[in-house]
Amino acid sequence: MSRVLVPLADGFEEIEAINIIDVLRRGGIEVLVASLGEKGAVKGAHNVSVLSDMSINDVVVENLDMIVLPGGWDGTVALRDDANVQQILKEMDKKGKSIGAICAAPLVLESAGVLKHNYTCYPTIEKQIREDGFSDKSMVVEDANVLTSRGPATAICFGLQIVKKLQGEKKYSEVKSALLAEYCD
Repeated sequence: MSRVLVPLADGFEEIEAINIIDVLRRGGIEVLVASLGEKGAVKGAHNVSVLSDMSINDVVVENLDMIVLPGGWDGTVALRDDANVQQILKEMDKKGKSIGAICAAPLVLESAGVLKHNYTCYPTIEKQIREDGFSDKSMVVEDANVLTSRGPATAICFGLQIVKKLQGEKKYSEVKSALLAEYCD
């Protein structure tokens, strides 16, 4: 079974995190939700709290197939500034493992030096990353081992693309059909 880490920091975008976690689990992927502090509740940007499965301090990269970062401005800044998250991203990239980020979170990837040339993000965040390679034409952009997506409304499609990458076309089609997400092409 594929295993994906979703680190959460206070101020994360709830729609993105919950949709990604839900879609991946529907796709038969084990999702580990990690908080930046001790295991416990992490409060989102709109005051929805999510319980973490573990602390980021307990993550073992060898046990992961992918890391996916939700956006939300305060959560993104906290992930960018967290030494553990930065180290995990660098180690995942060095091993050629998959990396994903949505909304403002590609900024975290850029900070870690793992964002590839082609990417997408929430409008205006590209000005803080770089405009070269930015695209607003697709809901999800894949470049090498990195997948990026635009924002809250693209979270289901982003999750489905991760299912396709890790579980294959058949599982992707099954989950997409069950979610009535035919708009995710």
